[in-house]
Amino acid sequence: MKIAKQVPDYIRSLVPYAPGKPIEEVEREYGIKDSIKLASNENPLGPSPKAVAALRERLHLLHLYPDGDCFYLRHGLAAKLGVSADQLIFGNGSNEIIELAVRTFLRPGDEAVMAHQAFVIYRLVVQAAGGCPKVVPLRDFTHDLEAMARAVTSTTRILFLANPNNPTGTIYRRREWESFLAQLAPEILLVVDEAYFEYVAEPDYPNSLLYHREGRALLTLRTFSKLYGLAGLRIGYGIGDREMIDLMHRVRQPFNVNAAAQWAALAALEDREHVQRTLEVNRQGMDYLAREIARLGLVFIPSQANFLLVRVGRARAVYEGLLRRGVIVRSMEGYDFPEYVRVTIGTMEENRRLIQELKQAVSELQDSLEAP
Repeated sequence: MKIAKQVPDYIRSLVPYAPGKPIEEVEREYGIKDSIKLASNENPLGPSPKAVAALRERLHLLHLYPDGDCFYLRHGLAAKLGVSADQLIFGNGSNEIIELAVRTFLRPGDEAVMAHQAFVIYRLVVQAAGGCPKVVPLRDFTHDLEAMARAVTSTTRILFLANPNNPTGTIYRRREWESFLAQLAPEILLVVDEAYFEYVAEPDYPNSLLYHREGRALLTLRTFSKLYGLAGLRIGYGIGDREMIDLMHRVRQPFNVNAAAQWAALAALEDREHVQRTLEVNRQGMDYLAREIARLGLVFIPSQANFLLVRVGRARAVYEGLLRRGVIVRSMEGYDFPEYVRVTIGTMEENRRLIQELKQAVSELQDSLEAP
């Protein structure tokens, strides 16, 4: 096909993002029922009940286009965060905000610095725009801010950080963050992805929202997908300088955030009970899984998010063994962690089942390796 030959090499060489398997596909493929999904860091309690009620009340309005300005959500969130409404931009998940930032501020041939084994979408979006991803290795499964600062060159336009990082769940602390900021030229766009920030309990966690100041190009990314349980509606947001946000709005497509997502997100902001239950379930589940995974003789990376990165040996084999038992986790081969799976913290019932099935899957792997 002639048009395919015109596609540039930086598009041809892209590897499409591979999402986790949905429950329906696993049950159909393996002929099983009662599967559980602990693969995509979703909220095990489901969506905010207030969000569900808001959707039910407004379903008769789905024939109307959504509010292209997200007016009520914008002002409700601005009041909650203590920022101006014109410092906010909303997207179809925070993924879209990443794409808007790259399309606005990165030109073909420009560099963007990011960590290796961080959210793969940073690299994909930069490459798709004709930019040059510059990847810096993690240090002890954590962003190496010193090395990332050294990686900046005269052609660097954007630098991506994830805190906590996905898929490791690790964070960098306030002292190294402030030292890093002092080294970074203020005109380089610093995109800080805080999709999991609500789960962090460490007192020296540097909430990037507190570091927005005049002259610093800083964009904070957050989402309603995790804590609020609205992953299926795809809504995230960015916070930045008014001029920066205004420029990104010029690139943003009209009606990019659907009406249902706006209604649900605004209602979820007021659902403090759901938020507290979610955090408590996550704390209890994290403690349980950390204890039981250690009893299995497995190593995991201490996490500040709602998931754990667990070393199981041959990750693909263990992943497939769990699938056959109706437990969906995420093999981390695509992140260059071939010995690790990532498991979401579930309800206590789901966590117990995970441990039970993980024990069997790991045992089967060991037996196969020892067989003559």
